[in-house]
Amino acid sequence: MHKIYRALLVLPAFALAACATTPQMTPVATTETVAPVDPTVLQAPAQTVSTAAATTDVTAFTDPTGYGMLGAKSKAEVAGAQFNALQFGRVGAPRNWQGDKGQSGAVSVGPYVRVNLIDCRDFTNTITIAAQDYVKKGTACREADGSWTVSATKAG
Repeated sequence: MHKIYRALLVLPAFALAACATTPQMTPVATTETVAPVDPTVLQAPAQTVSTAAATTDVTAFTDPTGYGMLGAKSKAEVAGAQFNALQFGRVGAPRNWQGDKGQSGAVSVGPYVRVNLIDCRDFTNTITIAAQDYVKKGTACREADGSWTVSATKAG
């Protein structure tokens, strides 16, 4: 009985000793050449999105009269709302923005539609200045670099 008891005491020590050893890694010689890495391919998603947002021309998505009356802060807000609505927006859920001097607006988008392997969506961009709405509706498509361009506009 004492032998079994001693064996049971020694088994956990052996188990812990086995866990304490680390595997040895030896370098492997290789003669393969590695292709140069394109840094744009390895960009983090946040960098890619910010680059695409910066290259998306918001003036094409807004009523020119309303956009011309916006201040700098409001122009930045509408640009961010437009890009984020197209990129991440839920169908029918408006992306609201608030600018300076009481200017505000909302951007809403429709579902993604794939046309010739290009993602497109309908949008409605409303700018409100002094209780006057300036609305532009259209269809935007995502370019290869991630930016969005207006492919068609709609009346009303």
